[in-house]
This record gives sequence, C-alpha cells and structure tokens, in this order.
Amino acid sequence: MSPQPLSPEAAERLEALVRPVPDYPEPGVVFRDITPLLADGDALASVVDELAAWTTADHGTVDLVAGMEARGFILGAALALRLGVGFVPLRKAGKLPPPVESVSYALEYGEATLEVRTGTVPTGARVLVVDDVLATGGTAAAAAALVERCGAEVVAMGFLLEITGLGGRDVLGRHTVEALFQV
Repeated sequence: MSPQPLSPEAAERLEALVRPVPDYPEPGVVFRDITPLLADGDALASVVDELAAWTTADHGTVDLVAGMEARGFILGAALALRLGVGFVPLRKAGKLPPPVESVSYALEYGEATLEVRTGTVPTGARVLVVDDVLATGGTAAAAAALVERCGAEVVAMGFLLEITGLGGRDVLGRHTVEALFQV
C-alpha cells in the first residue's frame, strides 16, 4: 500500500523552492536548481521522509541507496541514513580509483559516463536508485544499468521532481519510478 501522496499544498511549497534557470548549462536547457530546497531544513526533511515512506510502503527493505553525482549524493545519503542502510555514490568518470564498473550514456546536452567502485554493490543487493530530477532518463537508465551490471536488483527509482515533457519515465519503463512532484 502506497503512502498518501504529497498534498497539493506540500508539493506546491517544494516546487516553489526549486529555481528554474533558463539556458543553463546550454541554450534551450532549463536547469532545476534545488539549492533553495536543500537550504530549507523542513523542506529537505519532508523530501527525505516522503521518499522513505514510499520506499518502505511499496518496496519493503532495501539494502542500499545509490545516488547519482552530484545532487543525488545529497538526497541519496540523507535517504540512506533515514532508511538505516548504506549509500553508494555513482560517480562521474575518472573520480574513483580502479577497478571500477562503468556505463556511458547520452545526455540532453552531451555524453557522460557513470562509475562505481568494483565490489561496492554486492551481488543480489536490493538497491534504491535516487536523484533530484528525472528529465530525459538517460542518467537514470545508466545508473540502473550500472547497478544491474554489479549483479544487484534495482528495486525502484526515486526522484524529487520529474520534468514530464522530456519522456524520462518512458525510458525507465520497466522500473518503478516515484517523483514527489512534476513540472
């Protein structure tokens, strides 16, 4: 049974704390700056509590939370602490010492690679993948592929917000996806 969704007022309050930045980092891209939300202790606690409630209600116990660099580190680490499990950072290429597992993927405005230290994600682990924004789904799909390459199960994928017009949820079609609000 799913927890009650955020009230419209709560979702509106969180959305108001996410600042749209047009034409960043490339012309035509609208960056979603979550810094104001992170700086609001009550809002951050609400986000972590909502994602934790959804996780435990719909997916039971998870073994790890994996967060994508960089803002997924912030939400993912806080969520892992709240759930009482470990956190695994999925890093940009070249940030971890070898050996690493890696997956390359296309972004809205370029290409990138995610890496995880070999042996960090145990075979058979139940992993919740977390990030701040679901846009085109490329980074999230790469994160799921990376976790699965390690022999773990992606239990679900949680996001602060989803940009609905970019089709990210469709890219992640076989995974359960939760976003606290949509823009």
